[in-house]
Amino acid sequence: MKLPQALYYAEQTRQLDEIAITQEGIPGSTLMCRAGQASLALLRQRYPRARIIAVVCGVGNNGGDGYVVARLAQQAGLMPVVLELGDPERRRGDARAAREKMEAAGVRCHPFRASRLESAEVIVDALFGTGLEREVTDDWQVAIDAINAANVAVLAIDIPSGLHADSGRVLGAAVHADVTITFIGLKTGLFTGEGPGFRGRLVFDDLGVPTDVYRNVPPSALRITEQSLLSLAPRRRRTLHKGDVGHVIVIGGTEGMSGAVRLAGEAACRTGAGLVTVATHPTHAAHIGSNRPELMTYAVSEVKQLRAAIERATVIAVGPGLGREQWGRRMLATALESSKPLVVDADGLNLLAPDPMKRDDWVLTPHPGEAARLLTCTSAEVQAQRFDAVRSLAERFGGVIVLKGAGTLIAESGDRDVWLCDAGNPGMASGGMGDVLTGIIAALLAQGLSRLDAARLGVWLHATAADDAARNNGEIGLLASDLLPLVRTRLNRLSIHEA
Repeated sequence: MKLPQALYYAEQTRQLDEIAITQEGIPGSTLMCRAGQASLALLRQRYPRARIIAVVCGVGNNGGDGYVVARLAQQAGLMPVVLELGDPERRRGDARAAREKMEAAGVRCHPFRASRLESAEVIVDALFGTGLEREVTDDWQVAIDAINAANVAVLAIDIPSGLHADSGRVLGAAVHADVTITFIGLKTGLFTGEGPGFRGRLVFDDLGVPTDVYRNVPPSALRITEQSLLSLAPRRRRTLHKGDVGHVIVIGGTEGMSGAVRLAGEAACRTGAGLVTVATHPTHAAHIGSNRPELMTYAVSEVKQLRAAIERATVIAVGPGLGREQWGRRMLATALESSKPLVVDADGLNLLAPDPMKRDDWVLTPHPGEAARLLTCTSAEVQAQRFDAVRSLAERFGGVIVLKGAGTLIAESGDRDVWLCDAGNPGMASGGMGDVLTGIIAALLAQGLSRLDAARLGVWLHATAADDAARNNGEIGLLASDLLPLVRTRLNRLSIHEA
């Protein structure tokens, strides 16, 4: 089943569960049976030769799903080995009934021992569901470590055990799944924090819950999909000229830091800005211009020179290679004097952190370290609560915030919606990637998109271009400049050209 756009917190998925049961009349046992059926079907599709299935069950409903998998596997002629953790007396309701039904079908349960995993060809993780809040310790941690050490394919039911369903934080230890099947609603923690690194391939099944149920619970976030962006791509009429599609000025590149500002400028060009000026330190202005003649380079040493350049621009991007010394401080202060739309990144954010301000006309694009400085906390704290962090940044600084990282988040001040980009890959962990994103967003702003739309489309173009590049040549050694022609290709695929 195709992944839906809506993402939910764990409490919201419990609400969806409850509405399906109470208002739609679908018994909880039926939902559990459907979850087990969907899990086994996926297991057999992915691992058709597997016969011995180790099902590791906890005490809650996630364990109940596992019991259903084991019972159905037995009926299908497979060899399920059920390994249990936790006090049997804590198994109640549907989970207890599922266990009894499984035993009646002839499947025995065994206390968990790591040695029992040795013969398994697939492990089904049904230890913890979405309700886990505490750190994983003792026998539970031993079991998770043993699953990860077994060198066997792992199918996680609903969420890899040990992963926080909301934040994607690892609670002491978490199962590294090869594939995760999640039900009824997509959990936010599968898409951000450490979630993408633990979930493996993600499969969704709504368990037959009617669409009416979802109208009762607004999602906590929305995935950025290609379909949701189709109307945003700039349209070009035949009589269009460069003045119609904006003039971006990129301010940055202190002494010895010419690469970042050039990447941002080139990205703005490739994303369709009509004119791009790079206002940079005099020591390398000529060098940038000679290597990319389409960029109008402007050597800036004095504030009045920058003011004159800003006057001609439509949108300001400030920060790439800006530095934190006197030159960079003067350039940032001059940019902030303007009432023109702004994209602020890199050292622009670092300089903003000790002297914060709030305005509605900018897009801030921090990575976790920069976000931590802006929020006066640690990057570990930002990563542990990324949704809280992006909302706090939007409230404190205004405008639109792009919190970069695996599962980049976008929030706008005064808007409850948070947008998430689940495209992108680890090859993007290289210098200059953020500078390219700055140029992309600035160019989209210059072409008339709103701040939120420019951020959403820009982040998606950036991430999918990186995926295209990695698909062609691999993730290792991926350079920021490799994205530039692919951003152009992606954008043109979306665009509708008028005759």
